[in-house]
Amino acid sequence: MIEVEKLTRRYGDFTAVRDVSFEVARGEVVGFLGPNGAGKTTTMRVLTGFISASDGRVEVAGHDVAAEPLAARAAVGYLPETPPLYPEMRVEDYVRYAAAINDVPRRARPERVDHALESCGLIDVRRQVIGTLSKGYRQRVGLAQAIVHEPPVLVLDEPTSGLDPMQIGEIRELIRHLAAEEKRTVILSTHVLAEVEAICQRVLIIAYGQLRLDATLDEARAQGSLEQAFVREVEAAGAEREEAGA
Repeated sequence: MIEVEKLTRRYGDFTAVRDVSFEVARGEVVGFLGPNGAGKTTTMRVLTGFISASDGRVEVAGHDVAAEPLAARAAVGYLPETPPLYPEMRVEDYVRYAAAINDVPRRARPERVDHALESCGLIDVRRQVIGTLSKGYRQRVGLAQAIVHEPPVLVLDEPTSGLDPMQIGEIRELIRHLAAEEKRTVILSTHVLAEVEAICQRVLIIAYGQLRLDATLDEARAQGSLEQAFVREVEAAGAEREEAGA
């Protein structure tokens, strides 16, 4: 469902992502784990077509992101770290607007909007102004806009950032539900190890723009905890970087 081959993204002389390759199958929930500045968000933005790759190939749901950008974008539901919400709009109106800009046919919009609101637990606040909602509910609205066009792939960038423990638990459960509901493929970018252990089946660890580990959770924990695997890979990447620069 997602194929990334030798993805590289440069900003001038700085290489944010270098030769990253991985695949995610239909129905898989994969955690993209790394420290801040590791290249997670850059990779997510290339996957979703918001920025282009400098080198390499990215394919989503059978569509090359560079050659078929519109078809590739239509196959993806994207929740960035800061959801693209309009605080003055009502919840239902905003999700209907998201359906329109994602080319949901006019006749299908009422049903799609109702389904997205119900799936994300927003029925009771559908007529409430977004700006009056808690941060947890605003995340739910962000998820609703990501699924209203029924994409087979969800890309979530730091989906629980800034939430309190109760809200984190609720959003994690919601993500599990959305993944299982239509056997969606989910790639979840985070720097929180507990997020990956709570939601994901597999983990990708990136550090200094390079993919360091691609393994199931059990494989990643074979030599200790996920935290130990994370620290080991990040420290090894840092040491290699220092050696290369010496």
